[in-house]
Amino acid sequence: MTAPRLLLPAAIALFAGCAQQPTSVTVQEKQLGDCPVQLHTGQTFTVSLPSNPTTGFRWTVLDAAPGVLRSLGPEVYSTPEDAGLVGSAGQSLWRYQVYQAGEARLRMSYQRPWETDVAPEKTIDCAINVR
Repeated sequence: MTAPRLLLPAAIALFAGCAQQPTSVTVQEKQLGDCPVQLHTGQTFTVSLPSNPTTGFRWTVLDAAPGVLRSLGPEVYSTPEDAGLVGSAGQSLWRYQVYQAGEARLRMSYQRPWETDVAPEKTIDCAINVR
């Protein structure tokens, strides 16, 4: 009779472990086309986008879903160590803490900041849903 009593808590613990959400979610440019992005409070949300500031182009955050995301710092740019080429492209990263349930938008543009009368090379407009 003790074995069935022990199985129930073990089963509950197993299902609870399966139901937990990942603590960190990273999305890249192609994934931001499949919006909305579903997140849960407490997660870390990282956006990784291809970038090449040597061409003058920069990603600008126009709207960082302020109702549901909190920035964990400025943009971090890195180039692959094996690139070995001056002017080679890299990745720009932004990290956010998902702090509150709700809906908001993440909007970004990729353009040269001084070309105000030229349309951005790329844009991102993605709905963020937090449970």
